[in-house]
Amino acid sequence: MYTVDLHAHTRFFHGRRSLGDRFDPLGARLLTAMADRRGLAGVATTNHDYYTPLEPSGDVVALPGIEITTDRGHVLVVGPDPPAATKPGALSPAETVALAHDRNCAAIVAHPFRNSTVRELADVPFDAIEVNGKHPRSRPLVEQLADARDLPLVGGSDAHYPFEVGRAYTVVDADRLTPTAVVDAIRDGRVSARVSRSGFDRLLRRGYRAIHRRKQVIDALEEPTPGVGQPPGER
Repeated sequence: MYTVDLHAHTRFFHGRRSLGDRFDPLGARLLTAMADRRGLAGVATTNHDYYTPLEPSGDVVALPGIEITTDRGHVLVVGPDPPAATKPGALSPAETVALAHDRNCAAIVAHPFRNSTVRELADVPFDAIEVNGKHPRSRPLVEQLADARDLPLVGGSDAHYPFEVGRAYTVVDADRLTPTAVVDAIRDGRVSARVSRSGFDRLLRRGYRAIHRRKQVIDALEEPTPGVGQPPGER
């Protein structure tokens, strides 16, 4: 048995690709160092729409992956040969799954109830559905979705900062921790999702909920009042 975080990012910013490429090796080392402190055996580097092979030091296995932005939401592609890059929004979920399977990778529905309608596509042959560490309270809905599709659950932290690694993770029943073995375990249903209940993680979730509530209030206050400050034709 191995514990693996199947959804993590090596950088805490998006855009500025050239700057990010220089940061990624450091980000990978920070991810694996935190995963080691958490007692995890592996972590997948699933950056948005690109994959860069990395060789971080330490005992934690860095699994290849990419988080692809489809035209309906995000899909995690994890395995031995993820695509090097994809154009955000260019692929449908079905095309993404076909691409993943052609490259011997698993295709996982990421955070199915956040900024996504991928979950509505019953005919797309996904391999698993994610319990996301940012939204563990949605787990009952995710479990219902997985039961309806007869798909296994996996866990991923969706870490954009190293200290977030391991707040959700996957238990993988395999003899070895290799990209191919993880894909096989996912497809065979030899995986299960876990959410960390440590005091630190509970505090972190409360903090994020407070930040999100504050942001919602600010966004509501900044919305223009209908008819105010608009040209006459738009009132």
